[in-house]
Amino acid sequence: MVEADNKILLDWDALEVGETFEKYEYVLTQEMIDTYRKGVMDPEAGFPTIAHKVDVKQYNAKYRDNGSVNARCAFYCYSPPIAGKKITVRAWISDKYLRRGKNYIVTEAVSVDEDGRLIDRVITHELKQPSEVGKKWGS
Repeated sequence: MVEADNKILLDWDALEVGETFEKYEYVLTQEMIDTYRKGVMDPEAGFPTIAHKVDVKQYNAKYRDNGSVNARCAFYCYSPPIAGKKITVRAWISDKYLRRGKNYIVTEAVSVDEDGRLIDRVITHELKQPSEVGKKWGS
């Protein structure tokens, strides 16, 4: 079902593992690296997490849902990114599963720079029923 904002209402049952999203490209600037370093309070930090902020960007551009809760996230860092290089992020649905009656989706994103260097891989598990959080504590 396509809504007025052109986003599709998520149908977890119909969601296909392996679905790929549009690639996302941007140029990594020195300012982005400096902002990251300031945020982590480490002026030498060599690995701003590239795909972290864009690993579900393409999913969110396509689907509308009731929100999500990050259930688990794994970062694999390979090559330090270089300021001034174009970064391409490709993302896809790598899995979906039902655990204790709750729906989860897994997105995977890989960042590569313009020279073909693998920068990072991010795997994110999201609980797609955020209203379930807190129920086990009685709230």
